Amino acid sequence: MKILHLDTNHELLIKQLENLGFTNHEDYISSKDVIESKIHNYDGIIIRSRFTIDKHFLNAAKNLKFIGRVGAGLENIDGAYANQKGIHLIAAPEGNRNAVGEHTLGMLLTLFNKLNTADTEVRSGKWLREENRGIELDGKTVGLIGYGNMGKAFAKKLRGFNVEVLCYDIKAGVGDANAKQVTLKELQEKVQVLSLHTPQTGLTLNMVNKDFINKFENPFWFFNTARGKSVVTSDLVSALKTGKILGAGLDVLEYEKTSFENLFSSKMPDAFQYLINAKNVLLSPHVAGWTVQSKEKLAQTIVNKIKAKFC
Repeated sequence: MKILHLDTNHELLIKQLENLGFTNHEDYISSKDVIESKIHNYDGIIIRSRFTIDKHFLNAAKNLKFIGRVGAGLENIDGAYANQKGIHLIAAPEGNRNAVGEHTLGMLLTLFNKLNTADTEVRSGKWLREENRGIELDGKTVGLIGYGNMGKAFAKKLRGFNVEVLCYDIKAGVGDANAKQVTLKELQEKVQVLSLHTPQTGLTLNMVNKDFINKFENPFWFFNTARGKSVVTSDLVSALKTGKILGAGLDVLEYEKTSFENLFSSKMPDAFQYLINAKNVLLSPHVAGWTVQSKEKLAQTIVNKIKAKFC
């Protein structure tokens, strides 16, 4: 079987696939049109998020048996059409779930203790102690929306902090010793911290909007290490201004391109201008799952799943 690699990944991916008997070709620079012109020669492709894989692409991939996505989400692939054509989809949420859990916790503790602003101030010669008095996580109620690989990893990290963890998920029976599964209504009534761990689907696009936010009984801290387009940024900013949202840690943004490699290329939106100037907002460039260890784990997970299915 011949595999075309469309994005660079950990070197073990190609090495181990070669050891399993696969022929590996690499093309990290050609346009989507060029890739489409030769994709019929391949049985599998490995991609991160270089471009979308739509019906036109899949129709050109006449011999394709699988698509390996070195990451958690599959929203850039027309999964329904791929399934119709008998193409096996492989993702690797197990590979970076620990990294996402640690990053989310890091964002939370940074904002609670004002470490981002304190660091900037000290570097500029300011020594403001009272202004940087933090708050403690101990005793808080934390809510997670989405309780799959990423949500479970974050809940595990919260053990030992003496917090109550509630989770909401469209699937029943996903709660465990680390999080109690509740209705969305109960979650909105009780939590003081909210963390998003959902994939990008029709149900989650623009999910966090004005109406959603206003249903929370308490002012709350908000964290998103999932998908940027799940949040209406202008509504988030409005809630930050009124104090309904006390602060936000955002690893992903509504304005990201589908490849996740770039932010918007046009004029900076007013809502984003507010975020970058807000002291109670912490931003990172879609790197929650982007660690040295997760790079290796993601690649290994893809290898293991290809081996289990095709060897």
